[in-house]
Amino acid sequence: MPFYNCDRCPSYCCSYPRIQVEDKDLVRLAKHFGVSYGAARKKFVRRGEDPGELILRHTPDEIYGTACQFLDRTTRRCTIYEARPAICRNYPGDGRCGYYDFLSFERRAQEDPDHVPSTYNHPAPSPANPAEPADAADE
Repeated sequence: MPFYNCDRCPSYCCSYPRIQVEDKDLVRLAKHFGVSYGAARKKFVRRGEDPGELILRHTPDEIYGTACQFLDRTTRRCTIYEARPAICRNYPGDGRCGYYDFLSFERRAQEDPDHVPSTYNHPAPSPANPAEPADAADE
């Protein structure tokens, strides 16, 4: 039995910078969108760090900085759930989800069952120099 509840999470797994996609995933995405394999590859993935690696494209996200392009930013749910890549289908496996453990702790500590701790650092500008974060100006 898993020790997490994806329905109570703001989709942290969608923020991973390397969400790997295999050929069979691209075939599934192409079918889902009614486009060719080549069109799906061009539109939905980019080259990863490793040779031959393909990863899902990201778009801006207010909580994580960037997240998978298929994450609905309002509902925090996958817009291609039925066609999602195998890596997403299998995440996080049979064990625990480390982010859900962190999220649960933060919600208890904040005494707020809906608290979403941001993992995206967007520091406030310094009054003396708007381009510099306020905490850097204090050093």
